[in-house]
Amino acid sequence: MNRRKFLRISGVTIVVASVGTYLLSDKTNFLRSDFEDNSIERFSFQPGEKEILYLASLAPSGHNTQPWFVHYIEPYHWIIGNDKSKWLPAVDPSQRETVLSIGAFIQNLEFAANNYGYICTFNLLAATNQDEDLMEVRLHKSIGVPKYDTDKIRMRRTVRSGYLADALTKEDSAYLQSGETDFSHFIPHGSKEFKWLNEQTIEANRIQAYRNAAQKELSEWIRFSSREAKRHCDGLTTAGMELDGIAGWYLRNFYQQKNVMDNKFREHGIDKVKKQVSKSAGWLIITSKENSVAKLVETGKRLQRIFLKVRDRNIAIHPMSQILEEEETKTQVNATIGLNEEIQFILRLGYLKNYPDPVTLRRPVNLFVIT
Repeated sequence: MNRRKFLRISGVTIVVASVGTYLLSDKTNFLRSDFEDNSIERFSFQPGEKEILYLASLAPSGHNTQPWFVHYIEPYHWIIGNDKSKWLPAVDPSQRETVLSIGAFIQNLEFAANNYGYICTFNLLAATNQDEDLMEVRLHKSIGVPKYDTDKIRMRRTVRSGYLADALTKEDSAYLQSGETDFSHFIPHGSKEFKWLNEQTIEANRIQAYRNAAQKELSEWIRFSSREAKRHCDGLTTAGMELDGIAGWYLRNFYQQKNVMDNKFREHGIDKVKKQVSKSAGWLIITSKENSVAKLVETGKRLQRIFLKVRDRNIAIHPMSQILEEEETKTQVNATIGLNEEIQFILRLGYLKNYPDPVTLRRPVNLFVIT
């Protein structure tokens, strides 16, 4: 066989092998809409119960851990629990953020129950953020309960990128804070506080990226492959991290948890934060009077009410509370921003040209309800 013929055959072989490899690879991001619930029904729900609990589970949580479970006492009578296996001790050692997320879950549950004609009565059970049984809830059928548009819950999404450069208008700022003005504080684009939050958010992310415990914890919640995503139904998928196209394909097929500890991955994350904070319409800070369990639940509910408003105005919310998670940065926040209350959320705001559909996964109801 002459050299020219050999090279031609070799080239064809490489192309065929490459095409074959691609066809067998994890080609597309695994989205919420792709998920099929094949979980085993362990008991029969009463009308509306499963739908209400699923809608509740669409609440946001750090690293999408979904740190809740529901103890099914009897029909329409449940205990909402704090799932220790979903805690993030490296970035949330006091479980403050965990309880805030459960508060958002409770707000979704209440709105969803209203839509099905139920009112909710709640009884706080937890005295600390670590108590397993957090909130007792009973649903009561009632006439004339105002309906809530549950499409707002289904379509809520955290958006990290693609913000326009426009500053948030006074009208939209007032709209977002309507009903929440006592504990929400808008930081306008261009103000000195705005610039400080930009700088310190980058710094806090840099500190956190090189704090190995925090980075390892992050690695444990990234679901690089579609197979991992389907198996866990939680965590950070490539779609949830807004990594599409070639970048998403490469990570799904060639990255593992250990790669998250590489400096290249850390630096890429910091660079992404720099790009994100360079485009925002302003910051929204949500506070509470204190850090009791009751106030944290109330504040988580407040966050969710604001989150459910924004899509109507093409406004994105990106929680970026790393400043509060790092000792070097959190001590400066109150004095710099001029607030005496407990700061619970730091939210980056921005306008979007087109609002994307939600993509993050949720565990089926049968996997977080116990008897």
